[in-house]
Amino acid sequence: MDISGPKPELLARFAAIVGDNHVLRDPQDLAPHLVEGRGLYVGSSPMLLKPGSTEEVSAILKLASETGTPIVPQTGNTGLVGGQTPRSGSSDLIVSLERMNRIRDVDPVANVLVADGGAILADVQRAAEAVGRLFPLSLGSEGSCRIGGNLSTNAGGTAVLAYGNMRQLCLGLEVVLPTGEIWDGLRRLKKDNTGYDLRDLFIGAEGTLGIITGAVLKLFPQPVGHQVALAGLNSPEDALNLLERASNLCGTALTGFELMPRIGIEFATRHIEGVRDPLSKPHAWYALIDISTSDSPETAQSMVQSLLEQGFEAGMIRDAVIASSVAQQKALWHMRESLSDAQKPEGGSIKHDVSVPVSKIPAFMEEAGKAVLAAIPGARICAFGHLGDGNIHYNISQPVGTDKAAFIGRWREINEIVHGIVLAAGGSISAEHGIGQLKRDELAHIRSPIELDLMRRIKKAFDPAGIMNPDKVVAIP
Repeated sequence: MDISGPKPELLARFAAIVGDNHVLRDPQDLAPHLVEGRGLYVGSSPMLLKPGSTEEVSAILKLASETGTPIVPQTGNTGLVGGQTPRSGSSDLIVSLERMNRIRDVDPVANVLVADGGAILADVQRAAEAVGRLFPLSLGSEGSCRIGGNLSTNAGGTAVLAYGNMRQLCLGLEVVLPTGEIWDGLRRLKKDNTGYDLRDLFIGAEGTLGIITGAVLKLFPQPVGHQVALAGLNSPEDALNLLERASNLCGTALTGFELMPRIGIEFATRHIEGVRDPLSKPHAWYALIDISTSDSPETAQSMVQSLLEQGFEAGMIRDAVIASSVAQQKALWHMRESLSDAQKPEGGSIKHDVSVPVSKIPAFMEEAGKAVLAAIPGARICAFGHLGDGNIHYNISQPVGTDKAAFIGRWREINEIVHGIVLAAGGSISAEHGIGQLKRDELAHIRSPIELDLMRRIKKAFDPAGIMNPDKVVAIP
């Protein structure tokens, strides 16, 4: 890594592409862009560039390839694995897409929306809603995360069960390659079998193959009926059995099924304003159930009532509540979405974004819990997530009264324990957050030599100068 940095005259050439008003150089201005959200990674950079067009991105990457200048793409800076963070002690230049935030086109007849890579997710949702359509990706960070980053990490969110992740929500891309070449793949076709699907190479690549500057996104009809319920349960096994019932009863109307532990509810009610437990007694586990129907509100209400009745009769549900208003629906989802933030006041938290086959989640929870507590007695396990698609955020808060730094210092050790159990169950160490810097070395140990070799071949083919988000996802010898 060249820590001497680009010479002033080269930095001036980069700045001239976007104009001095769209360049950050001052350390105080750069500081928020150098830190990963949890503080795990703090990088360095002499300059941040804010291009205003695809052509400006192209000019930046062309100059970077010619001069061997490393580039780190950044959109909302909400990633949790350090994929958007420049390297420590580096001369990486940051390219931020915050100015490229347009909604280019909305076509409700074809059910597509075309947006810049820097468009904020919440703005995309609102643009779809304005024409009576739904863009279903929903994340806790949707007010600040951006479409290019969502695509680059193949984000999932809370509605994957019904709509899929970003790979399923995207029809076409516009990408600037590391060489500065522009690939216009903004096709709106649902069927297009004309050779290799280049789109899928860039989705989930975390900015290592190019910069996504535009995307064609799928839209859906707005639900006519919508209902949310919270059920108190004894165990993940009960939640799994309830999920099966819900799938059989509701089919594609089941848009969300979230699993939450009691400790997560306690953290949220203790630390997050406006969160309260709506059930009269505490329960070991909770299921948040979201149902959306295309015909009527009465159908959604009937479905959720039937499901809860069946759950009570089968002994799966101990107590439950159905939201009686849109405000109550939002309150229940707010409780779920606040679980990560609610852990922060409790001290250090070692986090895992994993997925396992849905049927194996109860066994995974039990085995991982025993292993973690054997390693760190008193650890507070706050495991929650999208039961319907097998994605569990297996977070562990430090024992009460212990040293935060010492606890966080065991991150890798605990990762190895949890990830070992995940892999033995046929799961994945990254369900929706990506690899970035955090899991790059671990990826190199769990993927087969041929898989790693293919990844490196792809990286070298697209980025022969090695400038795009270096040392992320896969290391190039």
